Amino acid sequence: MTISNQRCNEQIRLSPIRLIDETGAMQGVVPTDEALRRARDLGLDLVEISPSERPPVCKIMDYGKHKYLQSKKTKQKHHEQKLKEVRIRPKTDPHDRVIKLNHAREFLSHGDRVQFTMMFKGRERFHQDIGNESFQDIITALADIAKVESPPRMFGKRMTMLLVPAKLPPTTKPKPAAPKSDKPAAPKADKPAAPKVDVASPPASSPEAPPSATA
Repeated sequence: MTISNQRCNEQIRLSPIRLIDETGAMQGVVPTDEALRRARDLGLDLVEISPSERPPVCKIMDYGKHKYLQSKKTKQKHHEQKLKEVRIRPKTDPHDRVIKLNHAREFLSHGDRVQFTMMFKGRERFHQDIGNESFQDIITALADIAKVESPPRMFGKRMTMLLVPAKLPPTTKPKPAAPKSDKPAAPKADKPAAPKVDVASPPASSPEAPPSATA
């Protein structure tokens, strides 16, 4: 049963049901009203996961989160592959061949399939061994990222080979940037200046009084 066809909450008409609680534990056969009331008390949903069973199996879960996770898995499984073609000649310049290999590596890293096509002209088609050697070199050069789906084959004046990604790249979404705050940054408080301490000069010493004369 697909996600869109799953019955939940009041859409479940049959009673009783076999209940799996929110922790994944089997609770046995219970009336549907009781299971629905328990789901409501937890702020969750009652979802029918095995409608063909008798009684049907239902589980208490967050249905919105369940749909999101299932939809995400489906998108990852059904990665849309494109078929890219890379054309070479038996006498392709080594520098040009490196450039074409880099293009093929880029296609494969994006999850696309790559068909290599070697065109033969005139008497070149009588030297298929050159094409086989070239394709084997390509397989070796891309062995870390690709595998052979269709080995080299000759069709008239062309030899073709199909490579596919060894592993599909995960679909990643860029993380949203953190929202900027509209509030202006608080100004830094100036440190109070240290109080100025006046250093008192010592008092001047008074001259001693002359001793009094004695009679």
